[in-house]
Amino acid sequence: MTEEDERGSALPRLPVTHVIGQSLDSLSASEIGERILLLNMEIARLEQARRSKQEAQAAAAAFFKI
Repeated sequence: MTEEDERGSALPRLPVTHVIGQSLDSLSASEIGERILLLNMEIARLEQARRSKQEAQAAAAAFFKI
């Protein structure tokens, strides 16, 4: 179901966002599922960024090692 403005036009759906610690009382089970998916995707992105930085750091340490 989409929301509509006073003229009956469909309103665009806002992107799902999540604030750590926010109340979950007003969310449906489906919305909570969307938040879990969003957070899992963000965790994967963070883990990849960490791996890239660790690899770059290891390469630099190996290059400058005497």
